Amino acid sequence: MIDIAKLNWHKISASDNIPSSVENYLIDTESLTAKLKDKFSDFAVNVVNQSEDQPFANEVEIIKSSASSVIREVELMGGGKPVVFARSVIPITNDTESILKIGSKPLGEILFNNPNINRGELEITNSSGLWGRRSIFTLGDTNILVSEFFLDELYA
Repeated sequence: MIDIAKLNWHKISASDNIPSSVENYLIDTESLTAKLKDKFSDFAVNVVNQSEDQPFANEVEIIKSSASSVIREVELMGGGKPVVFARSVIPITNDTESILKIGSKPLGEILFNNPNINRGELEITNSSGLWGRRSIFTLGDTNILVSEFFLDELYA
């Protein structure tokens, strides 16, 4: 896997030369969970890790929070294989109390089905052909960072 701590993130621009197969997912502002459920009848979430930990410096910079955080890393599965790797930084606040109890439920379902949660602008990255995106979801006074990396199996 890539070193997420060292990635360079930026807003989408015409000079990014995003392949069309990737672009369909990378710049879509709707729920990735819903899109994957439409594509894969056996969609599932494999929680790799969910524990209190220190976010990377580039994550702290964007969430603008000094609160303790839970790092949630999951594989979004389709066709029995990981198709997306997602890493979320969820500050531990009163706003996120229920989110931290979702277990293997998709975080995307919660973020997109709550009208009180607002999504910020997308930023993207590309490391050796692995494309990723991230954005902030704001709930109350808390910023939640969700980063998603699109694995080759997604396009197979």
